[in-house]
Amino acid sequence: MKYQEINSKTIDSWCKNGWQWGKPISQEEYQKALNGEWDVFLTPTKAVPHEWFGNLKGKKILGLASGGGQQIPVFAALGAECTVLDYSREQCDREREFAEREGYNVEILQFDMTKRLPFADETFDLIFHPVSNCYVEEVKPIFKECFRVLKKNGILLCGLDNGINFIFDEEGIALKYKLPFNPLKDPQLYEDSIKKNEGIQFSHTLEEQIGGQLEAGFALTDLYEDTNGYGRLHEYNIPSFWATRAFKA
Repeated sequence: MKYQEINSKTIDSWCKNGWQWGKPISQEEYQKALNGEWDVFLTPTKAVPHEWFGNLKGKKILGLASGGGQQIPVFAALGAECTVLDYSREQCDREREFAEREGYNVEILQFDMTKRLPFADETFDLIFHPVSNCYVEEVKPIFKECFRVLKKNGILLCGLDNGINFIFDEEGIALKYKLPFNPLKDPQLYEDSIKKNEGIQFSHTLEEQIGGQLEAGFALTDLYEDTNGYGRLHEYNIPSFWATRAFKA
């Protein structure tokens, strides 16, 4: 089985067991968004600055690996035309159920983002891409595809794992693994990952993730750091994630 299929099935199981990022927003949160009161997250704890978006009414937005009914309902409430692409069936189902219940339209595609995206060039005004590159071995092709399907002056918003979580044990105390973290190149690590139902995850460097955006042609305009939101690293305020804003000139 390809690692992408393993990750799809793993995330499905997480969702069924109450995974935080597989729970749609509440009806109350959706109603607040309709009234202009809203926040969305690329990383665990810090809301994305509203100025990173601009006016979303009438804009075409792609939620890339953004299923689960957490961000897309907000964008729809703000008047955007939304498409969500996610490899997890459960995440797509939650997105669909929420949209049907609240009565708005969204295009939902269960699709592997490591492949060429199924959209024409210059389709979207904005791509919202929460933390998910940790489930992909090669991230640079994803940024190139984002550049292709964005319109000129389109915006790419990304949540990125900086890799530090991969080096520690489960308690976040002792150093356990070396970087880069890649189970496909370490049989024991692969076996451990499957046994723990963690899927096949990968660490990525600053050069790969931010450098990859620049290499694709994007101009970086802003960024911030964030923590896990729990555990020892969070208690010591050690950043584990970045969020970036870039545009296609």
